Amino acid sequence: MNWRRLFRRSAEADLTPELRARIQASFDEASRNEEHFPSTIDPRIYHVKVIREHLGPLRGKRVLDVGCGKGRFARVFREQEPEAEIWGLDISEEMLRFVPPEIQTRAGTMTKLPFADAFFDGAYATESLEHAVEIEQAVAEMCRVVKPGGRIAIIDKNAEQWGRLETPEWERWFTRKELERMLKRHCREVASRFISYWEDVEPDGLFIIWLAVK
Repeated sequence: MNWRRLFRRSAEADLTPELRARIQASFDEASRNEEHFPSTIDPRIYHVKVIREHLGPLRGKRVLDVGCGKGRFARVFREQEPEAEIWGLDISEEMLRFVPPEIQTRAGTMTKLPFADAFFDGAYATESLEHAVEIEQAVAEMCRVVKPGGRIAIIDKNAEQWGRLETPEWERWFTRKELERMLKRHCREVASRFISYWEDVEPDGLFIIWLAVK
């Protein structure tokens, strides 16, 4: 049950200016590591496909990639739907330098998104919510900037698998029910399931996707 104690401890953490600066510096440095933080992603990966299916047709829609890094998911979605308006938000301006110019970007934190209420038709976060520190606030912000009826997708790691990977001290993983509860405060439909990188590979319990409709 060590992961439960960790969850409770991290739930009380605050995104102080000092911690925010450390997280930003970490990702600024990581931007130079193309092997572990690539600019592109194989569009056949199930993580890409399942988000795309949940968001639905994107033509004429405005969608936010929350914690976009170098924009690898946003790049694929923009290529698939050139008439979509794709935005990327990341704490690291160094990461954002790699995002293609046709994708609009903003630097900022997940806990204070620099967008008006209901500005987007949809939003997604792929392995980025785990770095938000103030998780409930970040979830609330994602929901705030999406229109009623808009769709939200989050892919992240399962708290019950904590310890499988090396992580920075601020990182936090989630159980299915914990993140479902946060989303249900703002969304009328919420579901989750275990997924793998590839559709034909049985999930091993590490990755979860949460799908919501506001």
